[in-house]
Amino acid sequence: MHCAVRRVKRPASSLRPRSSHRSLATHASQVGKDCSSITPPYPQLLKNLALVRERLNNRPLTLAEKILYSHLFHPTSDLGANGIVRGETYLQLRPERVAMQDASAQMALLQFMSAGLGRTAVPTSIHCDHLIQAITGADDDLNKSLVSNQEVFDFLESAARKYGIEFWKPGSGIIHQIVLENYAAPGMLMLGTDSHTPNAGGLGLLAIGVGGADAVDAMTGTPWELKAPQVVGIHLTGTLNNWATPKDLILYLAGKLTVKGGTGRILEYFGPSVSSQSCTGLATVANMGAEVGATTSTFPYTSSMRAYLHATGRGPVANAADEAAAQGFLSADPGAEYDEIIEVNLSNIEPTINGPFTPDLATPLSKFGSFIKEQGWKDEISASLIGSCTNSSYEDMTRVADLARQAKAAGLTSKVPFLCTPGSEQIRATMERDMVTEVLEDVGATVLANACGPCIGQWKREDKKEEENAILTSFNRNFKSRNDGNRLTMNFLASPTIVTAMAFSGKLSFNPNTDSIPLPSGEQFRFTAPSGMDLPSTGFTAGDASYYPPPTPEPQPGTQVVIKEDSQRLEVLQPFSSHFGAGNRRGLELPTLKVLMRVRGKCTTDHISAAGPWLKYKGHLTNISENLLITAVNDEGGEVNVAFDHDANSAESKTDTIPGVAKRFKARHQPWALIVDENYGEGSAREHAALQPRFYGCALIIARSFARIHETNLKKQGVLPLWFADKNDYGRIGAGDLVETVGLAGLLRGYPDTAVHVRVTKPDGDVFEILTNHTMSSDQLRWLEAGSALNHIRSQIS
Repeated sequence: MHCAVRRVKRPASSLRPRSSHRSLATHASQVGKDCSSITPPYPQLLKNLALVRERLNNRPLTLAEKILYSHLFHPTSDLGANGIVRGETYLQLRPERVAMQDASAQMALLQFMSAGLGRTAVPTSIHCDHLIQAITGADDDLNKSLVSNQEVFDFLESAARKYGIEFWKPGSGIIHQIVLENYAAPGMLMLGTDSHTPNAGGLGLLAIGVGGADAVDAMTGTPWELKAPQVVGIHLTGTLNNWATPKDLILYLAGKLTVKGGTGRILEYFGPSVSSQSCTGLATVANMGAEVGATTSTFPYTSSMRAYLHATGRGPVANAADEAAAQGFLSADPGAEYDEIIEVNLSNIEPTINGPFTPDLATPLSKFGSFIKEQGWKDEISASLIGSCTNSSYEDMTRVADLARQAKAAGLTSKVPFLCTPGSEQIRATMERDMVTEVLEDVGATVLANACGPCIGQWKREDKKEEENAILTSFNRNFKSRNDGNRLTMNFLASPTIVTAMAFSGKLSFNPNTDSIPLPSGEQFRFTAPSGMDLPSTGFTAGDASYYPPPTPEPQPGTQVVIKEDSQRLEVLQPFSSHFGAGNRRGLELPTLKVLMRVRGKCTTDHISAAGPWLKYKGHLTNISENLLITAVNDEGGEVNVAFDHDANSAESKTDTIPGVAKRFKARHQPWALIVDENYGEGSAREHAALQPRFYGCALIIARSFARIHETNLKKQGVLPLWFADKNDYGRIGAGDLVETVGLAGLLRGYPDTAVHVRVTKPDGDVFEILTNHTMSSDQLRWLEAGSALNHIRSQIS
């Protein structure tokens, strides 16, 4: 049994609109729970680590290394002749848990179902948080979602029941907050099908965001592969002062590291000031490590983590962690070497605002007013939004409530729409009990459903359409069009307290540390720095028990997984064919490919597979593929969502949308390639950004550089990612060119040092070759040869 309190189970038919009245009668204080399924097997992990240490000549290890190496699938045989080299050695790992959100769970489950197993190999959970749209408020929005998404929720719940997966119903909260409250444990290794899975690192574990195919590895008991990351040590000293919060620490670091500074690296925080941060504050820092491309972030075990475990009913986990920590498992060894050390004095951190359009454009609040003037922006905000998986803790909400009480006492209400998203039903219920909700609503806040909402584009915003405007949020990501579908909306990221203070001013330049707000009386009002409570003094309350799953459910193999025959939301996934079948005359080289386009500049997974209204098609590959790269910029002409078809017949146009040309290629049985820029696939973990091009026939993507999760997702689906050895070659290849791999056959035949070139034939007959690099391991080459990782797994199981 895991640590969720045992609740009364409601049948699947209970996923129906709820009464809008929220009763306090279901509130109950947290009690101790059976934590056997989430307490890491510390004795076995320590034993594994001892075996690895011996092979590594007992050198001092970082915390990240201890957790990774103790989870090796075969700790005595998985090490190469040179041991483990960070940044080079591929590790075969055994994760302890998988968590999936409702949007990504659809495709992950469809893939898992095709493997033919009767249950998951590790404890797994599904969290319904992405499909609830923010429109008017919590209850109405949840009711609408239950109607509009009933088909998907029925599928997820029936699959969960069939395979013994814990199903957190719509309204229960955001996956990352629920994982922190219920499943995370110090020293654990877990996977989640969302890029912000590292949020759980606030409890001193390694929580890694992956695509659905990676999750299927763990769910089928297949070794999960990861190139041993480099480890960046971030040494914290000093004390956060006044308005500065842990959010400001990670906003500051995002500015220093940039959106790709953490790629292939784990951020490991250490130093005297780690222990002075709350557990949920550390979770905020770990959450936004995703914005710098980090594999994950972690912290040594602290008294704050222990207190949080006890407060959330997981005393047995805390007690076991205490013993493991006493044996040196939950912190770095003295003398451990990092690949880089970044020194941060928290006393020098000030409130920071990042954006617009990228999470690494960091500006100290004291300089933000000048920055606004330099850019010529209007000095106004159109909305303030707090909450999301990044900043929806009890501490965040009580700090914000302190500001609301100050404003209310002065007779102020919010000058702009002020939207608040609780992270979980537990947070919502505790906020309500402790009058936090009341004070926020008294100053004009609208409390939304316990779900992702505006943070991921699920915001039905009726104002400011196609109008330039600025919003301030405590979210983690701020790409164009992400929140409200308006490419002109500038989203600035800040701490919840700064976002709240600005809501009462209405000005983008407002600095609550120095500026005042005029009152009707003619007096001036100035906020004092807010204070909050790390944990509720009377304990958390669970709220509505009907949202929660029964713990560790047994599979019910007789359950029929619900997929309508004519569904436009769900589609049974058909296996991809191998590139090296009978129709390929080039043997173990990829077939001759035609370049569809050259993508210019930043191309995130939002560009490749947009969310927002497209979320409803996450379980239907044919339908969602209609949005392939629709906001990407074609480097040949500079237009958005325009591709050239050099083989168009007389009845076809020479240009079309990008998915339009991709569909033409598929209809002609013409496999194709993409040429892309730096950090391709930055952002969300959504594997649809790899599935969609593969569905239309993409076999090769050549990039100046890739984001980690997306590169892995491409490999999983049988798309070969290659890196330009000379980044200037990016501009030499364009739409209509024919490209052929040269040397791939050597890799597939087992010669790992074989160089892979790409032969390019231009439409005018000119031919040249370029050198590329790759990160393919021997196992990943087997995925490519089989057509996908799932094809390979299925062949091994059968």
